[in-house]
Amino acid sequence: MKSIFITGCSSGIGFLSANALKNRGYRVIVSCRKIQDVERLNGLGFESVLLDLDDPLSVEQAAAQVLALTNNNLYALFNNAGFGVYGKLTTISRQQLEQQFSTNFFAVHQLTQLLLPAIKAQGGGRIIQTSSIVGFIATPGRGAYSASKYALEAWSDVMRLELSDCNVKVCLIEPGPLTTNFKTNVLQTEQQRKVENPPIAKRFTLPPEAILPKLFHALESRSPKVRYRVTLVTQLAAIAKRILPDKLMDKILISK
Repeated sequence: MKSIFITGCSSGIGFLSANALKNRGYRVIVSCRKIQDVERLNGLGFESVLLDLDDPLSVEQAAAQVLALTNNNLYALFNNAGFGVYGKLTTISRQQLEQQFSTNFFAVHQLTQLLLPAIKAQGGGRIIQTSSIVGFIATPGRGAYSASKYALEAWSDVMRLELSDCNVKVCLIEPGPLTTNFKTNVLQTEQQRKVENPPIAKRFTLPPEAILPKLFHALESRSPKVRYRVTLVTQLAAIAKRILPDKLMDKILISK
């Protein structure tokens, strides 16, 4: 039975993925930031660990617990947890920006460093990241969150290259608008001018289950894709980013 560790499993993509992979025959170890969520998931039959990505000591302790639970036999790490800081960049403090990167990027680096040796020791495995459409398309009001996801994308590209001599594949899942509770965890720096998805996005919003075929392929294909773009919005944005001049893209993004 292959073991996978998934971060950010209290709800949304993480919780959905954990259930789906458990039903698919994986040994799923999950993490949550709050103890009550850990206890709830334990009650549902998961092996759960407490993990606060903003705390380096918590990351270290969680990694040690995962390695102990699996006896250093880990097939995959799904770096899914994260949150967003929304608002114009001029309204975001250094501390808020540091926290955005601490959770969404620095913790991913630390956790992967700690668990990668156990994945490599099995002769191969997977590192999968939850990125975002704003990991390659920067939009007004989401600058801090977008910057953290851009960093994650670059980090993943380099990690993929550096692991090319072993059978550890690095994949990015890039969701567009999904019906998850992500917005409830967003820190809005301008309460009077909250950043919201444009109305047209509702037409293309998908349930979180849309990521599952991508996740299964990333975990199980002998030749997984580098990037899995979820929702039509994400696919079209990737094409537009590639073929349209920057100034035209600026006009499109400003006029949304």
